[in-house]
Amino acid sequence: MVQTCVVHLIRNSLRYASRRDRADIVRDLKPVCTAANEDQARTRLEEFAVKWGRKYPSMPGAWERAWSEFVPFLGLPDAIRQVVHTTNAIESPNARYRGAAQARGHFPNETAALKRLYLTTLPLNPTGRGRQRWNNRWKTALNEFDVLFDGRLTANRA
Repeated sequence: MVQTCVVHLIRNSLRYASRRDRADIVRDLKPVCTAANEDQARTRLEEFAVKWGRKYPSMPGAWERAWSEFVPFLGLPDAIRQVVHTTNAIESPNARYRGAAQARGHFPNETAALKRLYLTTLPLNPTGRGRQRWNNRWKTALNEFDVLFDGRLTANRA
């Protein structure tokens, strides 16, 4: 399953808009992102295109081009949608890891590289409260993932 980052798709749309219209555009895109299925989302996108397509013709086109990567998102339960609508949780640590590895340049062995990545990971949650936020957002989603993917998450834990 390949799904585009919904937040980045919205940001890409806003790139074509003036600042004074952005709040209205986001409000009008929300029904597309929160639609129950593809047909409903397509209808909401058509309504969006009627309202904003004349002023910003590139905006509906951006959604049309990314539609095949956006549609899998619509088939997910709400608990999963809340955690996968953006890839920022993955991209942020990856960017930090790349920066840490590039700053060092080379590593004498694999253990040195792993230690550098470990030390880079420590400041990602300096107060220790991130675990609670993680639990609040992900526990329901993990249950939904387990149901959606036929127990593959818990199959190895028996």
